[in-house]
Amino acid sequence: MTKRPGAAAVTGGALLALLCPAAGPAVAQDTQAFGRAVSGGYASWTATVGHDLSIDVTEPAVRGSADRTSFPATGGSTDLETGAVDVELGGAARIVPAADSDQPLTLAGLRLRLDGGDGALHARTAVDGRARELALADVTANGAGPVVRTSGVTWTGLRASLTDEGARLLSQWSGESFAQGDDLGLLDVTVGTEDVPTTKPPVETPPPAPDTAAPEPARAPAAAVAADALTAGGEQTVTGTGFAPGEIVLVAIDKDTRYQALADETGRISRTFPVYDSAAEGAHTVELYAVTGGRNAVVEFDVRAGSSS
Repeated sequence: MTKRPGAAAVTGGALLALLCPAAGPAVAQDTQAFGRAVSGGYASWTATVGHDLSIDVTEPAVRGSADRTSFPATGGSTDLETGAVDVELGGAARIVPAADSDQPLTLAGLRLRLDGGDGALHARTAVDGRARELALADVTANGAGPVVRTSGVTWTGLRASLTDEGARLLSQWSGESFAQGDDLGLLDVTVGTEDVPTTKPPVETPPPAPDTAAPEPARAPAAAVAADALTAGGEQTVTGTGFAPGEIVLVAIDKDTRYQALADETGRISRTFPVYDSAAEGAHTVELYAVTGGRNAVVEFDVRAGSSS
């Protein structure tokens, strides 16, 4: 890959501005524009960059399999009537060139805004030593609307494509030819909501009267698997208890968030998933965690080599 003069670089004060929102330009839109504050969740990006480029991430984002990366939701808002979301994402995406000697392009301050099925993925980066914000990609829904629940919103199969300024940025950095509309892959986003609208202050719950018994504390979530050990190539089922009825629960396999489930009226969930032939021998983890954050459960199981009978 041949770099052009003036390719993007992150050094000195530009690095500080890139990683610290307060040091960079103001965010173009108010992330509290919608009715409910975001409390937990994540966005999963299956990236398609082209030109032998790949995507890496910085914590707390997590790189998964098949070029899929997960970014935790750190703030923003959503509308429980329309499913609109404006969510800030933790961690940074790094577009990595094929040559180890070339510097990755860091995209920090990621923010996904979607309203009415159309929106944009914003990012903060550094060009010619100066930090700036840009709309990296246009985001559109592929016909399917959101799944809206009292506890949050989920969009799946969102198509990301380069904006004009996003294409110019990648062309300048890489020396390759990028154009507006080039495919950047698919996005899924699931966010939870706080119990109160963003437009109203929280209502404090008065303490119980002296003659009123305090409510029992909520039961901590627990997880279990159908098989403590199984052969690669089979299926595993995880069950969870202790979640809130109707709550969205995410399922992470070896810290890679892959699935979600909806807790039933008793707070129980169940999810079956494949254990691929390529799964390594030894211990693997399954984590269940509420999309609103704060509550999780982890269970382990062992994988043996060979094909299932």
